[in-house]
Amino acid sequence: MDARALAALAANPGCRRRALLDGAGVDKGALASALGAPANFGQSQFAHQRGNSFEARVKADGGADLVRLLHERLRDGSEAPGPGAVATPDLTAPGPQGRTARTALALREATEAGRWALLDHPMVSLDVAGSPAFLEPDAVVVHPDGSWTVVEIKSFPMVDGSADPAKVGAAARQSAVYTLALERVASMIRRPPEDGGDTADAADAVDAVAVETASAAKTAEAAGGAETAGPVAPAEAAASADPAGTAARERPVTPAEAALRARVRHHVLLVCPKDFSNLPTAEMVDVRKQLAVTRRQLDRLTRIEEIAAALPEGTTFDLRLTDDGRTPTRPVEELTAAVEAVDAAYAPECLSTCELAAHCRTRSRAAGRVEALGRGVRGELGGLTTMDAVLTAAMERPADDAPTGDPTVDALRRAAALRAEALASHPEAVACR
Repeated sequence: MDARALAALAANPGCRRRALLDGAGVDKGALASALGAPANFGQSQFAHQRGNSFEARVKADGGADLVRLLHERLRDGSEAPGPGAVATPDLTAPGPQGRTARTALALREATEAGRWALLDHPMVSLDVAGSPAFLEPDAVVVHPDGSWTVVEIKSFPMVDGSADPAKVGAAARQSAVYTLALERVASMIRRPPEDGGDTADAADAVDAVAVETASAAKTAEAAGGAETAGPVAPAEAAASADPAGTAARERPVTPAEAALRARVRHHVLLVCPKDFSNLPTAEMVDVRKQLAVTRRQLDRLTRIEEIAAALPEGTTFDLRLTDDGRTPTRPVEELTAAVEAVDAAYAPECLSTCELAAHCRTRSRAAGRVEALGRGVRGELGGLTTMDAVLTAAMERPADDAPTGDPTVDALRRAAALRAEALASHPEAVACR
């Protein structure tokens, strides 16, 4: 599973078919083609190459320009990163587990160092319905204060500071998955607070206590040295004891205290081409809403082993490819039966996110299910789950035309009456079928 698949799965948590196929690593595109309903969406080779070229430009010079772009969008009054101020740790490791462990170590080291750092294509993991998913963000920036920002680089244009809302929304949902996985890493890096409070609050408390303790110690030392000269104000005492002003600077922060600061920012940096050029521009995107929805929906997913346990014995999605690895030889009827053994929750939105959507739409229409009209229509129709049930409720009118007490049925009968009246006033019109 990648972040895009997880975002789509979180948007439709009731689809057991997608959860099982993604969890098992089944190629849904090849499966859809073998079923005779190939997917009609995806990125062209040209668009893919253009995206890679743009990402390489954004991350040029060790990511210094990218970090400066982030700093400009933050507008928090902090000092801009200077030349050579951005660290780029090596994340090379064997296998996804090794890369995930190396990423966690690099994040901890960068947080403890208290400087800017750019992690290029780190790898993090997330438990999804009992199955580990390894995710690879475009980049993660570590701030000097110990916070982390997810960077999402897209190839669609940003014109005058705005972009296609649908594409921005998809990028926000994808970034929310990365943020959720990074929160897990941050929770492991931070040591638990002694009082059982929130770790982010504990980090602030440690910093505040450190500053106050250093200031109190310097003030007490200065007051003790000036005791024979009479009362001295704390500021004057500190200045006389420390002319260089070192009392105003906090003591060095230990690695353990620095690790407490590890937290993931809920505003991600979306980087896009500016006005159809190849020059990068960026905006901060708040993903708190998407993060809450993704967390809730992923928690609702049925575990993969429970879905698999309910399948008939011997169920497999093997296409039985020929020796060239391209041509499936498994009968379509047999493959269809295997796919239909897993419940699906089709909605028109699936057409832009799932390779099997065309097959599921055909089966949903053949069964006359109202889900094919959209989730909104399905919710309005209540217990009427098939087209036949809807038409029957709309056309069966009692002689006295009295209300049934069911608002859905009454609304359907009223709509059918208005339609019949409109057709009667225009006899030349062609009736809808």
